[in-house]
Amino acid sequence: MASIGIRSVGMYIPETVMKSEELSEKSGIPIEVVEQKLGIKQKPVPGPDDHTCQMGIQAARQAIKRAEIDPLDIDLVIYIGEEHKEYPLWTAGIKLQQEVGALNAWAYDVALRCSTTVMALKVAKDMMIADPSIQTVLLAGGYRNVDFIDYENPRTRFMYNLSAGGGAMILQKGFEQNLLLESHLMTDGSFSEDVVVVAGGTKEPISIEAIQAKRNQLDVIDPEGMKKRLEEKSMQNFLRVIRKSLEKSKATEEDIDYIAILHMKKSAHDYVLTELGLSQKQSIYLENYGHMGQLDQILSLELASQQGKLKDGDLVVLVSAGIGYAWGATTIRWGAAV
Repeated sequence: MASIGIRSVGMYIPETVMKSEELSEKSGIPIEVVEQKLGIKQKPVPGPDDHTCQMGIQAARQAIKRAEIDPLDIDLVIYIGEEHKEYPLWTAGIKLQQEVGALNAWAYDVALRCSTTVMALKVAKDMMIADPSIQTVLLAGGYRNVDFIDYENPRTRFMYNLSAGGGAMILQKGFEQNLLLESHLMTDGSFSEDVVVVAGGTKEPISIEAIQAKRNQLDVIDPEGMKKRLEEKSMQNFLRVIRKSLEKSKATEEDIDYIAILHMKKSAHDYVLTELGLSQKQSIYLENYGHMGQLDQILSLELASQQGKLKDGDLVVLVSAGIGYAWGATTIRWGAAV
């Protein structure tokens, strides 16, 4: 079976930022809690031209340039951005395909909230193995669910870290670097309606009254119930997908050299590292970026590469958790084989 490697990654980060002082002022939370507990010193937020798919296009162009490939050689485009985008009913992947010049590809959108990238890596690899005609795949998309955050709603406090940006990856069959190994995903539908935007769908169409009541913003229907149920499962499942991904890849947690973790409160981040026997140097805490949804793992790889944290032969794990609830992990053998 031909190997599948990550040829390149690309990121787009908006220039506009919200600093911890502004978040503290908007939410009424003391700045030391914002910075130390929520783990946010600043986060990018969308400027006037930072639309969701457009940010994915920017990131994809960077990935294509870094890969030094002709966009016409891309066989498949998988849009990994959010459903909240330029238009409410729209296939963003087809627009992205056109804009980056991948005219010989076909495209579609996927969604698993903040686990979309990990899920798409598995889907892309499986498709490449199953279909000989798919040699090169572009994963790309944007994220700006920060638009749905009401900083005066304490029920959504754990989502005050939401930010904005674009991310992309190019996978290529036969590329013998950054080898994509195995993934593991879990979903638990008992949480499926805990965190929702209540108004704007078929159950409650958008209306002036809904907007005035802020029912077009993210909300948590049963915060205490969700917290209790999630505490019983979240970290356990988080660690389980990591260990299962490693097991499928014929590795163990002792083999991990770097772990790309989504942004979450600092205590949870540290807990994961401790449970896996890893040091702070083996990850990057995204306190200056907040939570860019499913793009956090791409961002973490980008930063780790810039900071010299990745070397040939390193075992890298990407891990995610998404509202719904979903957990996922993918293992990568970084760089050239040693």
